Amino acid sequence: MTSNDHADPRPSLNKERILRAAVELTDREGLAALTMRRLGTELGYEAMALYKHVANKDEILDGMVEMVVSRIELPEEGSDWRDAMRRRAISAREVLGRHSWAIGLLESRGFEGRAAMRYRDAILGSLIAAGFSTENAAHAFWLLDCYVYGQVVQETSIGSGTDAMTDAAPTDALASEFPNLASVYEHATTFEYTFDGEFQFGLDLILEGLERHRR
Repeated sequence: MTSNDHADPRPSLNKERILRAAVELTDREGLAALTMRRLGTELGYEAMALYKHVANKDEILDGMVEMVVSRIELPEEGSDWRDAMRRRAISAREVLGRHSWAIGLLESRGFEGRAAMRYRDAILGSLIAAGFSTENAAHAFWLLDCYVYGQVVQETSIGSGTDAMTDAAPTDALASEFPNLASVYEHATTFEYTFDGEFQFGLDLILEGLERHRR
């Protein structure tokens, strides 16, 4: 019998593999399911084996934030600021839509990692280079993030598109009591209400308003 006969068949552990497993687990079951023991089980190891690669759960959470933020498109240097902010907002919505649990971590754990700092610096740099004052660049950053976060929370909470609108429509018996609601819900079934369309509508309004402040 050779030493190879006793080789461990499990893939070796490293920090990146631990973080990827943590993200996948949280995507499926939510942040509350993420414990060191459960993560170890996902990877096929005892929880104590993870501590050889990460100091504690806080390091895992910080690494998860970094991993998610690194997937959001950064503004290209020299690009038009409105195009850059639009692309960034669309990308952030797509990424956070897949990892909506990350929204709370982004705010509660801050932007201290290098990927998160690079992300924030690139956005502010694009705005300042376009002529925004430092104060207005900060306002724009905050406003766009709040809009994206709110859109993602709404989408993940209420379902999808027209179905979400029609499911919440008042019954015929209540339509006379709430005529404005009934009118909007009825209209939603005829003009093909979609989350994409609503997101683009709001984003256009925000960018138009920010342009006035830039000037």
